[in-house]
Amino acid sequence: MTERKDDRLWGGRFERAPNEHFDAFQRSFAFDRRLLPYEIAVDRAWAKALEPIGIFTATEVKQALAALDKIAERAKTDPAWLEQFGADAEDVHHFVEKALVEELGPLGWKLHTGRSRNELVATDFRLFVIDAAAEIQRRLEALLNAFLLQAKANRNVPMAGMTHMQHAQPILLSHFLLAHAEAFARDITRLHHAAESADACPMGSGALAGNSFAIDRNAISRELGFSRITGNSLDAVSDRDFALDYLYALTGIATHLSRLAEDFVLFASQEFSYVILPDEYSTGSSLMPQKKNPDAWELIRGKTGRINGALLGLLTTLKGLPTSYQRDLQEDKEALFAAHDQVADMVAVAAGAIASTKFNASRLAAAASNPALLATEAADYLVHKGVPFRQAHDIVGKVLREAEKQNIAWTTLPLKTLQKISPAFEADFAGSLSLDAALASKKVRGGTAPESVRAAITDLEERLNKKAKKKGAKS
Repeated sequence: MTERKDDRLWGGRFERAPNEHFDAFQRSFAFDRRLLPYEIAVDRAWAKALEPIGIFTATEVKQALAALDKIAERAKTDPAWLEQFGADAEDVHHFVEKALVEELGPLGWKLHTGRSRNELVATDFRLFVIDAAAEIQRRLEALLNAFLLQAKANRNVPMAGMTHMQHAQPILLSHFLLAHAEAFARDITRLHHAAESADACPMGSGALAGNSFAIDRNAISRELGFSRITGNSLDAVSDRDFALDYLYALTGIATHLSRLAEDFVLFASQEFSYVILPDEYSTGSSLMPQKKNPDAWELIRGKTGRINGALLGLLTTLKGLPTSYQRDLQEDKEALFAAHDQVADMVAVAAGAIASTKFNASRLAAAASNPALLATEAADYLVHKGVPFRQAHDIVGKVLREAEKQNIAWTTLPLKTLQKISPAFEADFAGSLSLDAALASKKVRGGTAPESVRAAITDLEERLNKKAKKKGAKS
């Protein structure tokens, strides 16, 4: 077989070399080299699939697999070779073919029989997303464990629950922490969806029309660990819904992290003083010696914009594309890789910061003891006395207004004054108003009563243990 003069994957059609600036512009190996382990895996599966259809002999399959293993090992252990050999590689597919030809000679060119880079990159990218989603899930589970431990340690600490950034009703700190845990648990569900969306093998789709060598697509799919094959070759090479699903999951995680960060930035301020920032996750000021800044939380809050931008960027890229593969799709990976890396770091830092934070229990309890937070309990008291809630709400509002006029706490108003506003107030009213009673009354499932929170802690612990057992069984 005559040796090719041009090792590009497409050069035969052209008389002149590409413009140097354009050639650099169109290369993607600088970032898609990250897909190299998946490219090697796909190449291994393809080499095996070429034997039953007579393209490769059994000996050639063994030679190809050995060469691919050697390339994978060298890329892992010899960064200098990876940089040097990849310097003129157009993309990860070109890199592997060049390396195969160096190892095997013309046999290296045979591996590309019947396939296109369009299906290759779609397959590599799907495999990456499946693994990436699993990695983020592991990190989220560590974050959930941090919430669980803090909820246990602060099980009975009350705090002032807020709506509209105004004190509303007393809740338990553990209830607040578990609220954030619920949000991140939902993020795990979205990661599962993204992984399921990616779990379909495009190999055998060709450039757009399918494969003319009777390749066994199901065998390739099984070899790569996919649960199914894609249903339409044209769609398979252009579909990036799985990438959108993954970016949406990452955006949800970042949004929840940003909300958590905002809470802790506020709680660390002198106005709240609810938390004591851990030294390990804080910085100081270059000018003011007294400062301890919540930089971990501020950076998490700030980096969320990047993740949102990655999702919007891919949506914008995809919105005007014609059906089938277009080179615009090269822009699908770089921002997703960056978003994945950022979220992985954000979740790890958040887990460490949560685990290391100390809560100012006395300050939290003092805020929760504000009599204003018991106003709803007073309305509930009247309801138990037979007053319709809307009227009870109005009556308690009048009680609060009277206390403001007298410039005293409304809970100190004498019974005679209360009965002038409504005869439904009785001698047992004062004894019914307490922080503990207010908390204990919210004993519905999912409420802030101590017994409900204990049940929620147990539920979260069981869910995490179940996930851990599943992983242990798989390994």
